[in-house]
Amino acid sequence: MSNKRILITGAAGYLGSQLGQRLHAQHTVIGTDIRSRTDVAFPIFQVDIRSPELHNIIANHRITQVVHLASIVEPSEDTVRDYDIDVNGTRNLLAACVAHGVQHITVTSSGAAYGYHPDNPAWLKETDALRGNSEFSYAFHKREVENLLADYRVRAPSLKQLIFRPGTVLGTHTQNMITKLFTGRRLLAIQGSDSPFVFIWDQDVVAAIEQGINQNQAGIFNMAGDGALTMSDIASRLGKPLIALPAWLVKAALSVGNGMGLTRYGPSQINFLRYRPVLDNTALKQDFGYTPQKTSAEVFEYFMSHGQALRAARQPHER
Repeated sequence: MSNKRILITGAAGYLGSQLGQRLHAQHTVIGTDIRSRTDVAFPIFQVDIRSPELHNIIANHRITQVVHLASIVEPSEDTVRDYDIDVNGTRNLLAACVAHGVQHITVTSSGAAYGYHPDNPAWLKETDALRGNSEFSYAFHKREVENLLADYRVRAPSLKQLIFRPGTVLGTHTQNMITKLFTGRRLLAIQGSDSPFVFIWDQDVVAAIEQGINQNQAGIFNMAGDGALTMSDIASRLGKPLIALPAWLVKAALSVGNGMGLTRYGPSQINFLRYRPVLDNTALKQDFGYTPQKTSAEVFEYFMSHGQALRAARQPHER
């Protein structure tokens, strides 16, 4: 057993529970989450990331490393609360880490922190600007969290930071707002936009975080399998028709639907489909020293074969 004492925030979640199980074999691991969970081999304390109790947990358990996974993935209608959890919750965690001598923090940011913009480079590198759009709370919050982290690199250099910016994470049990795009009878694209996706296998995410902890690595790294898939590629692999609509029509539909309360998404959010950030993984492979086991195409094919969400969506059409 190593002398590392690790706290995982969001430990009851999809990635957090897998990571905790994996790290538990060689390290002392505890978790925090707003949900309780007892089917894992490490203790999870039911604590809000914004709570002062976080300080006590870090101090009492003599935490040396933190993995920060707690985040609002699918926005709620309470935008103030979502911001408070994502940004101010991270602020509370960083303050606790510095106050109690934590040596190393790993944070899962997102490729969404770069934002969805027509002038994004074809392949985004870690040195490109973070422009997470204010109309996409997830992207905006990730940008704000990274601004906090940049400030702490100056204020508290003794706290080593390892930041990952994953593309779309897929695995056997993944179900989220991205996978919902693939489960309908037909797929939607915007005319004139390839809308490429980069995918990363969930087991690659867990393995890279584990490596970073074991080797005390620091830095900022995009996280994606090699290559990318357009919506046309995805539709072809799923054997589903692709409907490419003009941007003006999708904007009009979103405007009407949002006005009638049928969707929380407005016309400005068309860029989520139109200008997806495509991540260059060169630094992950060459500087961090981790090569994803699956390419973007292989990750998606694995998800097609194993993913619960897609299997469930296919069943009505197979009968």
